[in-house]
Amino acid sequence: MAEGVFKDGLLAGKVAFVTGGSSGINLGIAERFVQAGAKVVINGRNVEKLEGAVKSLQAHGTAMGVPADVRDYASVEKAFQTARDAYGEIDILVCGAAGNFPAPALGMSSNGFKAVMDIDVVGTFNACRAGFEHLRKPGASVINISAPQAFLPTAMQAHVCAAKAGVDMLTRVLAIEWGGAGVRINSISPGPIDDTEGMRRLAPSEDARNKIVQSLPLQRMGAKSDISNLALFLASDAASYITGSVMLCDGGWSLLGSGVIMQAISG
Repeated sequence: MAEGVFKDGLLAGKVAFVTGGSSGINLGIAERFVQAGAKVVINGRNVEKLEGAVKSLQAHGTAMGVPADVRDYASVEKAFQTARDAYGEIDILVCGAAGNFPAPALGMSSNGFKAVMDIDVVGTFNACRAGFEHLRKPGASVINISAPQAFLPTAMQAHVCAAKAGVDMLTRVLAIEWGGAGVRINSISPGPIDDTEGMRRLAPSEDARNKIVQSLPLQRMGAKSDISNLALFLASDAASYITGSVMLCDGGWSLLGSGVIMQAISG
């Protein structure tokens, strides 16, 4: 909620690369980074959407867009090189590209399950792996965007539960393997965040939205700034001794268990 909790210029001189950065939580993170003085490169598949997002970011600072499909390793490699050529060494990577749709396991095709796994898990691996050569230095920070489904078994979300559990475990393993190079890797697990595509799907009506709010310990929806401020902290030197962590930013929602969550969603 509090957008001005960090001093101006916290990321001055830094370069950040954000996958899935043309909308939602990821665009909010990109905007926060630009406001903090970073040069930001956002990545997405939809060129028109990417161009619109870049224009909104350039109102606050230096930003550019690089189209790429995170499922295609060569495409991701090329995107990183384009970013490096434009802005120099990369200091921060946010892996936010993700897919989701509510469906029971028996109502989901193998291709549907695979699509979410490919975007979330393979896409996160591709971005981390391709980005490592540009990030391998003390002070570099990787932030993977996860979800409570990583540890809360949730009906209608078998694909997302499996994918986000993979993202969190990948975060922990890379933190072990890359710590010696000075690269920190952490996950952020957002709860119900207002004005996002995910919430529009989970709570399409005002009644559904109110039920979610009433179920939350903090009694309010999260804002994109709640996530972007946490990302700003993790990207900064203030978090220099934090790696391999999965940080919840969900208003206490995950404390309730998947049963209460599904009841709030389904009414």
